[in-house]
Amino acid sequence: MSVSNEKPYGLLAEFDTPADVMEAAIQCRDAGFTKWDVHTPFPIHGMDDAMGLGKSPVGWFTLAGAVTGFFTGMSMIWFMHKFDYPLVVGGKPLFTPLYAFPVSYELTILLGSFATLGAMLFLNRLPRLYHPLLKVRRFKKATDNKFYVCIEAADSKFASEATRAFLMEKCHATAVETVEG
Repeated sequence: MSVSNEKPYGLLAEFDTPADVMEAAIQCRDAGFTKWDVHTPFPIHGMDDAMGLGKSPVGWFTLAGAVTGFFTGMSMIWFMHKFDYPLVVGGKPLFTPLYAFPVSYELTILLGSFATLGAMLFLNRLPRLYHPLLKVRRFKKATDNKFYVCIEAADSKFASEATRAFLMEKCHATAVETVEG
């Protein structure tokens, strides 16, 4: 019999229905847990509210990238037409925003999309090549027909036995398993 000396990652609780996992999410939120997540085989409407999640900050990164792209395009065309290679064509001005709009528009889209992708990867801590839940045999059903709540041991309210009792008694989990780190 080997005893694992690994620090536990957390507790994984299994539920049979979307309503059960929704109720468990509300219980976890109300109990004050902060480091926990819900895993389901399909999106459940209202789960964000049940978990107490706010709006994603990715939109702000997208806006910053788009504004940077727009002003980069305008500045680049202004510099080129005004200083780098001033060329008067048909008596038209050396710079007008109408000339720079196509380039600025494309850079707005390009840098906005790059910022969105970068923010999504950064905020989701990706690429992550390993996750402790992948060692749990039971967790394979999360893509088929089971619903899970995982409370991490890094949570300030986590106490192994008290959290296990909370998941079994208050949340009515069908099974609770320790996830090794």
